[in-house]
Amino acid sequence: MANENENIKIVKDATCTFCGCVCDDMELHVDLDEKRITKAKNACILGRAWFAEHTIEDAPAAMIDGKEVTIEEAIEEAAQTLVKAKFPITYGLSDTTSEAQREAVAITDYIKGNIDTTTSVCHGPSGLAFQGVGESTSTLGEVKNRADLVIYWGGNPAESHPRHFGRYAVTPKGMFTPNGKKDRTVVLVDVRKTKSAGVADILIRPKPGKDFEILWALRALVKGNKLSANEGEWFWGVNIEEETGVSLETLTDLAERMKNCRFGVLFFGMGLTMTRGRHFNSGALLALATDLNKYTHFVAKPVRGHGNVTGADNVVAWQTGYPFGVNFSRGYPRFNPGEFTTVDTLSNGDADAALIIASDPGSNFPKKAIDHLKNIPVITLDTKSTVTSKLSHVAFKTATYGINTGGTVYRMDDVSITLRPAFESPFPDDETILKKIKKRVHELTLKKIHPGGASGEAKVAAVNPL
Repeated sequence: MANENENIKIVKDATCTFCGCVCDDMELHVDLDEKRITKAKNACILGRAWFAEHTIEDAPAAMIDGKEVTIEEAIEEAAQTLVKAKFPITYGLSDTTSEAQREAVAITDYIKGNIDTTTSVCHGPSGLAFQGVGESTSTLGEVKNRADLVIYWGGNPAESHPRHFGRYAVTPKGMFTPNGKKDRTVVLVDVRKTKSAGVADILIRPKPGKDFEILWALRALVKGNKLSANEGEWFWGVNIEEETGVSLETLTDLAERMKNCRFGVLFFGMGLTMTRGRHFNSGALLALATDLNKYTHFVAKPVRGHGNVTGADNVVAWQTGYPFGVNFSRGYPRFNPGEFTTVDTLSNGDADAALIIASDPGSNFPKKAIDHLKNIPVITLDTKSTVTSKLSHVAFKTATYGINTGGTVYRMDDVSITLRPAFESPFPDDETILKKIKKRVHELTLKKIHPGGASGEAKVAAVNPL
């Protein structure tokens, strides 16, 4: 709707794609003359900055080696580069739509390459744990309406996901939690006192790197096992409090609270997944949630960072069977973190071309990986100029998902959300570019297989009649 007195467009129920909360109750006020968002009602401090700072740069839509070219020329060069490569990699995907992610998987399949998402450098260990242990899960709506015990482990939502407390898990009034915070007990487990500690009824501060030991002790207590004949000791004689920094009394109290709640939830962050233990930590927490379901209803969910990183895992998983670090070089998908994850393919010097989508590994990867990235042809799709786009052989400037384009994203609880764009961008969206690259890649790969046969266009039509 538009304001009659001013050239202002109001977009209701818009979606913020800054973080994994993917809040879809925004009211955006758009100045159509200046092409900017002047107000974002209901947004948190991060969301307000996400919308207010969004500007459309005056930059070329496509470049090859730093020189402006047409989009068609850039697509041709990108496709040729990917098809000629022997071990091409695709990486990123967490800040784009699920429709674009699907195209990226198809491209990687055609070129028999390697596809990986930013999950491999954040909640990758959780992805491994899900496969090994399983996951007792729920939506954030169920948490809001039912949870009377909320545990945050290894995260600081007050700063990373400001609306997580107010919209989903701590203060909102739900169907079976009509008094909001008064109907809930909030526990925070972290090695340091963060801004999130203010909402906690119970604050537990373990020693760094001792999450696994604490979780395993809780599993024993939940099952009714005594840790040793001597109070406060493991059966091998190590004192629990000395080892973990948390007393047996505190752990026993938490175990009893978990067993006796009506609906409990364990939200865990990278403070658990990216510390000593990695996927063993995530697995222990998921196993604890499973144990607790013998006594009550308990779920566990990772608190995800990027706006559609959950969507990236979902799309790659439903297309390949695996969530990240997938290789197609043998003509079928294989999963092997440590070999097919992007930090490793670059650090080991395996990759000879890279398609980077909505990510900037050139600014945050290990030096060895960045050095190799600089020595191979890189193709980037991004909404802004980045360190990675500046070193790219082919660079596309694209529209921002959620602000300039529609599509689908996934909230951190695997619920799909439809985007409502605020205003158009002069640049194409990721899906459009990737579809065109896919089409040209398909034509080129068919010509490689049938060099003397029908044209690539005819064979594409035969294979894909729709």
